[in-house]
Amino acid sequence: MRSSALPGRVRQPAAGILPVVQPSPLTGARILVTGVTGQVGRPLAKRLAASGNTVFGASRFSDPAARETVEADGVVPVALDLEAARLDEVPAQLDYVIHMAVSKDQEFPRALAANAEGAAFLVEKAAGVKAFLHCSSCAVYEPNGLEPHVETDSLGDNHRPMGFLPTYSISKIAAESAVRYAARRFGVPAVIARLDVPYGPTHGWPKIMLQLAQAGIPTRIHPQGPNLHNFLHDDDMFSSLPFLLGQAAVPPPIFNWCSPEQVSIEDWTAELTRLTGIEIPLEVSEACIPPNPTDPSRLLALGWTPTVDWREGFRRLAETSFPERYRAAVG
Repeated sequence: MRSSALPGRVRQPAAGILPVVQPSPLTGARILVTGVTGQVGRPLAKRLAASGNTVFGASRFSDPAARETVEADGVVPVALDLEAARLDEVPAQLDYVIHMAVSKDQEFPRALAANAEGAAFLVEKAAGVKAFLHCSSCAVYEPNGLEPHVETDSLGDNHRPMGFLPTYSISKIAAESAVRYAARRFGVPAVIARLDVPYGPTHGWPKIMLQLAQAGIPTRIHPQGPNLHNFLHDDDMFSSLPFLLGQAAVPPPIFNWCSPEQVSIEDWTAELTRLTGIEIPLEVSEACIPPNPTDPSRLLALGWTPTVDWREGFRRLAETSFPERYRAAVG
């Protein structure tokens, strides 16, 4: 396996993190991206492939059409099954693993096998890489009102009040622990990135809200608003990757992975309506994801700066995914 570090200029370290390296863009690397058929993993893998990397996209590929779609993106399909720990097709001589896959199975044994045990097996299989990035979630935090979460905050079952995705928060917490163990056990430099609300021109929670509204289904908001969250646009996810990979270590550090902009559901649904003309009904209920503002100061301290303002990101989403509605609404 290759072992050279990310090149760049060393900055003064912030408290609790490694000496900060201003990294070069990712190019010329062999990268495995798991969850490549998902709404977040696919655009990331496609972008990495277009940047001069050899990208292997991992999924179960039970649908042959999905394999063809991945190939059309310039990504090499790799079949694996994390729940069953079938990892025979993971390529050798990888530089990086970006582990985006997640099981949302309703049954705990299956979700834990895929998300926690599978992640540990994958770390073991990847021994020798420069860095292993494990994509966790800000859904691991115990609800804390409107106080922004930092990485040392208490963990809890953020998703239980929703009434669906019952395994999500707990299996994400378990996965973090499994990755920390496996990184130490097998000497794999790793970093854990707690992703907040990812979105882009063709995917994300805002788009889902619009689609639900078109079907007459309201978006639930917590009575103790404003319902604050933090976004991360596809462009900013891609630009932040080298900074996170440069922090991979044993044991793995943890970073909140999002933009510093805190935006309420109340404000962003109003903006979506302005851009598309689609009225998004809001239903006040405690059976929803509670406000979950997040503090990405540790990530920003690495020298990374997001570039996509949420309003501009929403404009691109509306223009791309709802073009006729967008033209009618804004001209």
